[in-house]
Amino acid sequence: MTPVRLTTAEARAIDRRAINDLGIPGVVLMENAARNMAELLVRLGAASPVLILCGRGNNGGDGLAMARHLDRLGVGVALRVYATADQLSPDGAVHWRVAERCNYPRRLVTPDAFAPADLDADLAGASWVVDALFGSGLTGPLRPPFDAIVERVNAAGKPVFAVDVPSGFDADAGRPTGPCVEATHTAVTVAERVGFVTPGAARWLGAVHVVDIGLPRSGGHFP
Repeated sequence: MTPVRLTTAEARAIDRRAINDLGIPGVVLMENAARNMAELLVRLGAASPVLILCGRGNNGGDGLAMARHLDRLGVGVALRVYATADQLSPDGAVHWRVAERCNYPRRLVTPDAFAPADLDADLAGASWVVDALFGSGLTGPLRPPFDAIVERVNAAGKPVFAVDVPSGFDADAGRPTGPCVEATHTAVTVAERVGFVTPGAARWLGAVHVVDIGLPRSGGHFP
């Protein structure tokens, strides 16, 4: 059977149907994705500490929730969120409020206060890096300081686990839009994206894994 592959628009439509037709809150879908991604990362051999880099959108929310599940599984984490609390997506903000009550290291970093030396120190001490900066909703090349963040992540030589897609990667076209994370593993929800089979895409994606977010297989709603 030919594997199902989705465009970015089709993947978003599945999320909307899950929320609007089935009544599954978006924050629950995020929780399910994050739990399964954290468990996958442990199976891949992630060792403490894992540095989780989050953006302001739902991709960052996945990273925020992953931190709690990795901690639950005995893996040390450090969270760096490149946003202010009021810039986070509604679902991401829920997981940030939970993170504030947890004991693992965490810090909000406003993009205009980005300090390259601080990130270099974080990367030097990390065993793995989780890229939860930007998902498939990104259009156009990464802007400062995220282009510099991605360049430093790539230069650090640490295994990188990308949430949904590597930041800077166009999941429909199957190529970077500019600076792009070079992932060791990419965990995508529901199904692979159409661009993942584009020649050359594997350089950026690494090994691709599909993770479940708790959708039913009946009713014709979902692949």
